[in-house]
Formats: sequence, C-alpha cells, structure tokens
Amino acid sequence: MRKTWGVLGALLLFSAGAAFAEKGSVELEHLTWIEAEKALEECEVVLIALGARSKEHGPHLQLNNDYLMAEYLKDRVVDQVPVAVLPTLQYGYYPAFLDYPGSVSLQADTFRDTIVDIARSMSGYGIKKLYVLNTGVSTLRPLQQAREKLASEGIALRFLNILEADEGLPEGLLEQEGGTHADEGETSMMLYIAPQTVDMSKAVKDYDPRPDRPGLSRDSRGRGSYSPTGIWGDPTLATREKGRIIVEHTISEIARQVKELIALEME
Repeated sequence: MRKTWGVLGALLLFSAGAAFAEKGSVELEHLTWIEAEKALEECEVVLIALGARSKEHGPHLQLNNDYLMAEYLKDRVVDQVPVAVLPTLQYGYYPAFLDYPGSVSLQADTFRDTIVDIARSMSGYGIKKLYVLNTGVSTLRPLQQAREKLASEGIALRFLNILEADEGLPEGLLEQEGGTHADEGETSMMLYIAPQTVDMSKAVKDYDPRPDRPGLSRDSRGRGSYSPTGIWGDPTLATREKGRIIVEHTISEIARQVKELIALEME
C-alpha cells in the first residue's frame, strides 16, 4: 500500500507541476497540500480576488454583484499572468451600504487584519508577494494600511484601485452626471460579464450631487448621500459595449500590475 501511494504521490506531484507550467496559473483550493507545496515553489505571486457576495447594488443588480465581477476578472487575468490563486474573499469593509437589507460589512480593522493574516500565511511558504484583485472603493484605505504593515515585514502587497484604473478609460465613454455605485459604469460591466443578472427595467437614475457625503442613506435627512434605491449614478445609460471597453481595460490594467509585482526585486 505504501509503495502504491508513493507512485501515486509522485504522479500527483508531476501532474501539479505540469499543470502549473502549462497554464501558468494554479488554483490552490483544488490541490492537496503536497501539490500546493510544489506549485508555490514555482510562483512569485499569490492572487486573491475580493468581491462582496452580499452587498446592495440597487433594484436592478444582485447582492452578489461584486463577487460575480471579481470571479470573472480573476478568471480572465490568471490566463494572462502566472500566479497561485486563493479562493475569492467574499466579505470586506463596506459600511456605506448598511442601510440596505442584505448588505454585510466587516470592521475596517477586521478586514485589514484578514488581509494581513492571509499574506502572513503565504509568507510562511516562501511567498512574499500578494495581489488583491479589489472590486471595492471603501476597501482601499484598509488595504493601504495592510500594505504598509506588511511592508515592514518584508512582504509586498499590491491591489487594484478601480478609481485609478478608470482614469485610463476613453474620454466621454461615461455620460452620467456622476456616481460610482450600481451606476452607468458598473451596470455596463455587468451587462458584459453576466447580462442575465441585470434587470434594466428596474434601473433608474439616483444621484445626490452633494459633495463629501459618507456612504448612502435611505433617509433624506441622513448623513450620507440620499439614495432611496441604493444607486449612486445613472445606470439607465449603461450598455454592453461600454461594459466591454471598461472590462477589457480593467483586465489589462490588472495584468500589468501583477506583471510588475512579479518582476519586483525583493530585498
């Protein structure tokens, strides 16, 4: 029996190594720890996608909108750059949406420490570079805090800033007055990624232009931007073609950032 396992073990190790070499990326959750050890020896960067699986996106998009987006972007990126992939993180720091039932948010420190602990776990196996495929905005501050904390431990953390990525979009592509949530851009992306999850008959313009309002609020007298629908922007202007342009640009930007991280010389 031991001899049989030895042969099978060798075959599994060979299979894992061959799969990594052929595809360039590997999803760790589908491996045994023995196969994962081999795969992690072959890669420079571990990638983890971050997308809320329970966060409001107006009446026309599902609560799992960000999760679907993160999964799609991840699947496209790992075909372009060689990384070891962790399971998508489904909870994060999203306090702006707690007025809307079904939305879940971790505390900022909890989310920051979750990322730090994941990176430290990977560091124990020799991985010193982690990329977070981030699909949120409120997550940026705790991600930056995690980056600074990990840098002092010799671990490089990088993450997608979707606001900065959008600066590279063609001028005039988005026509809405303003907005960043369940809006023209995000709805367009979902019309391209998963059109079956979008109900455009329920899309409405809902945009409070008052500056520096923290989060969204269903209460017109609340502190946040007033939004009875949970939308901040104008999704009625969304089209699949706009979504294609945004998504393909975003994928290219993520791939570029991951390649830079792979090439990063660690001290």
